Amino acid sequence: MNKGQELYRGKAKTVYATDDPNWVIMHYRDDVSAFDGAKIAQLEKKGETNNYFNAFIMQKLENEGVKTHFGKILNERESLVRTMKMLKVECVVRNICAGSMSKRLGIEEGTRLPEPIFEFFYKNDALHDPMVNDDHIRVLGWASEDDVQRMRIKTRRVNNILKPLFEAADIDLVDYKLEFGRAADDPSGPLLLGDEFTPDGCRLPAASAFHFKNPPETLMNGTPQQTAGYSSASNNLPRMGEQKFFCI
Repeated sequence: MNKGQELYRGKAKTVYATDDPNWVIMHYRDDVSAFDGAKIAQLEKKGETNNYFNAFIMQKLENEGVKTHFGKILNERESLVRTMKMLKVECVVRNICAGSMSKRLGIEEGTRLPEPIFEFFYKNDALHDPMVNDDHIRVLGWASEDDVQRMRIKTRRVNNILKPLFEAADIDLVDYKLEFGRAADDPSGPLLLGDEFTPDGCRLPAASAFHFKNPPETLMNGTPQQTAGYSSASNNLPRMGEQKFFCI
């Protein structure tokens, strides 16, 4: 499958067309973006790590019955994924209090929650991805009531699969975001998990860690653990499955 023109350039990924309109190439760059893209730096081989990391997670979820847009890895930095029509909301699950939840509610970071907390956010960088509820999504036409419930169910299902997977590698799945949509060639078909699952969109500290910043924030703040968020997660991937991965 031939690589075509650039379709979209995000904070850390670039999407390219192919000669099949139903498939696109997702290219992972070494860019590290934080604070809604206000700061950008470079981390050597981060793109390779995220590419393999995402492939591992997507394949694991597919094997457990969660349908995704993932096709296959093409090379160290690129994967083939289905062309998607994405919904305008992000689904966030929190297993441990950190980040914005801690700031909003005055709860100490690192507080383990008795059960996962689910949140919706409107995807809009200019507005800093505000938190919204089911009524916002339904009334403003971002998704149907049925889709809202399906996103909740699928996101919790993902948590039930991944939380014990990371725990087995001594990693806390603190929180993460998921995005859903439908295949462009099947607009009335089932919701598919799209975008990516990488350390860019979740917090994955070692279970013994005391800091809960996500990797981009950690890098931008120049802490001694500059690559901890990426390397601690990727270094443990072989412990979560038989596939071997490159690690930074």
